[in-house]
Amino acid sequence: MICSVNFPSDTIEKAVEQLSRFPGIGKKTALRMTLFLLKEQKENVDRMSQAMIDLKTKVRYCSTCGNVSDADICSICSSVNRNKKLICVVKDFQDIISIENTGQFSGVYHVLGGVIAPMDGIGPDDLTIDQLLLRVREQGVEELVFALSANMEGDTTAFYISRKLEDSSVKMSAISRGIAVGGELEYADEITLGRSILNRVPYSLNTQ
Repeated sequence: MICSVNFPSDTIEKAVEQLSRFPGIGKKTALRMTLFLLKEQKENVDRMSQAMIDLKTKVRYCSTCGNVSDADICSICSSVNRNKKLICVVKDFQDIISIENTGQFSGVYHVLGGVIAPMDGIGPDDLTIDQLLLRVREQGVEELVFALSANMEGDTTAFYISRKLEDSSVKMSAISRGIAVGGELEYADEITLGRSILNRVPYSLNTQ
């Protein structure tokens, strides 16, 4: 096991320890990455290091939708070509990347920051649901598209939001179930996801 190796350098050992903190990166892979960086030109390693620093110091969350951005308002929310009356509700910003790659959605987004999952201790107050409700009521939103994973947590979250808006005139729809039941949105291929956006179906409390 790598963890029992006596490293010839404390610096290398520390680098391996830090790199192995990445999800899915074990000690063996971390050691290979460390040796790769050791052989790289200093300028290349400096650029990598600066990119990581910039990640923590420059990236912020859009004050409107919660998407990641380099500015207070993300490029999607600030675009004059997007339909601000059409909001796609997603779990996290990774889902925005997936949907944008399809090229099939012209509205804007709202990032919930998760889904309702009582077993994990996540309730409505832990998400940005209140901010979404405020956007709907103050910005004259005409349609919400629920683009949440096809599992119990995603369905529960959509149901909760729809109950909060059942007295409003906003139209609610959900991406069609071309996405496999139980599947995560970020793993869907672009063609399937794009068709699910285009062929979205009306969302009804009676179907839950």
